Amino acid sequence: MRKNLPFALFTAVVTLILAFPILGLKLTHEGTKLVIAGASFSTYIYISFAAITVFFTQLFRAQLVSAITVIKPKKNLFTKLMPPEEKRGLAGKVFFVALLIAAILIPFNTGRIWSDIATLALIYVILGLGLNIVVGLAGLLDLGYVAFYAVGAYSYALLSQYFGLSFWVCLPIGALLAATFGFLLGFPVLRLRGDYLAIVTLGFGEIIRILLNNLTSLTGGPNGIGGIPKPTIPMIQTNPEVAVVNLEFSRRASEGNVPYHEFFGVPYDSSLKVVVLYLIALALALATILIVRRLIRMPVGRAWEALREDEIACRSLGLNRTAIKLSAFTIGAAFAGFAGSLYGARQGHISPESFVFMESVIILAIVVLGGMGSQIGVMIAAVLVVLLQELTRGFEEYRMLAFGMIMVLMMIWCPQGLIPMKRPHLQLKQE
Repeated sequence: MRKNLPFALFTAVVTLILAFPILGLKLTHEGTKLVIAGASFSTYIYISFAAITVFFTQLFRAQLVSAITVIKPKKNLFTKLMPPEEKRGLAGKVFFVALLIAAILIPFNTGRIWSDIATLALIYVILGLGLNIVVGLAGLLDLGYVAFYAVGAYSYALLSQYFGLSFWVCLPIGALLAATFGFLLGFPVLRLRGDYLAIVTLGFGEIIRILLNNLTSLTGGPNGIGGIPKPTIPMIQTNPEVAVVNLEFSRRASEGNVPYHEFFGVPYDSSLKVVVLYLIALALALATILIVRRLIRMPVGRAWEALREDEIACRSLGLNRTAIKLSAFTIGAAFAGFAGSLYGARQGHISPESFVFMESVIILAIVVLGGMGSQIGVMIAAVLVVLLQELTRGFEEYRMLAFGMIMVLMMIWCPQGLIPMKRPHLQLKQE
């Protein structure tokens, strides 16, 4: 304890020095002048409490580490709940089918608000699975993933506004444009890794956001683009003649489309458009899960894992590192383009402020919390993160504090994520 006393005092003083100017002082207006004023008395109490907490934490650091080691579980809690190895294949299929049925029933048993939240959760599932290819499987730290998300959203908004294209036409175009940007980003970062790669991708994300903010004549600048149409459903009309019409789920349809309640002859229900958007998001998320699962089992998926484990060994095996990195960036960006188009349809209005750096941090946190490379873990983490954001909506000032605390606890209790990726291994037979 005596050895820790000087360091504990030092950290407490540093906490006071840093916290007092930031939290204890604030700028106020007195006429045309800015003056420095003090904060409330409760703020000074919080600062003092934080300094005392830091002091005693550092003073009894050894005892706290020993206590955490004792109470820390030897295995991941979610791993304990999973069935034995020989039964996981069948149990996984049953669980997936049950989860899919429950997901389909969500909008029919909840209100519009929860259906809308579930749609946002599915968007983050797609984003998390896309970034999981780049970070979790290929081991490439990408902090600018939100740029591809923005490309998909603005592709749909601009194409629908200037050319009148429907959601289903813009969806693959948005994915293709995002994949093109991912391919172009892959070239300058081929020789980079670690922190340098993270800095370059972070800069790319900020460049895209600044361009969207400054190209006022095209993107609307800070005001963004509004009036983005909701997805329509193509149907075959047989009366008075056979033709394909697009059903809209609003009271009045735009030119060339037909309201669904007039087509089917049913009363109008405003909540149905939220349900339809959720089901579209569910279908896209399901397609993403199946595609990514298939990619992981293909040679390209094995190549991503080889690159993540050891780049030098990967090169010595004759694998083309350039093709592997470009494929990871391109395919991961394509899924972000899917999610961006869906986000634009859900919001109806987008702006550069919807694609700030914090969005990239949240998506990366989903991958880390779920487990690097784990599909089911990323899906669970995406749902938990969206629920945490909604539950803390009235506490925006403390949202990131709660988020950070959860991340710290996760690193202590489950350093490999909620459900770590099952890695193939060989075991020699005991003689």
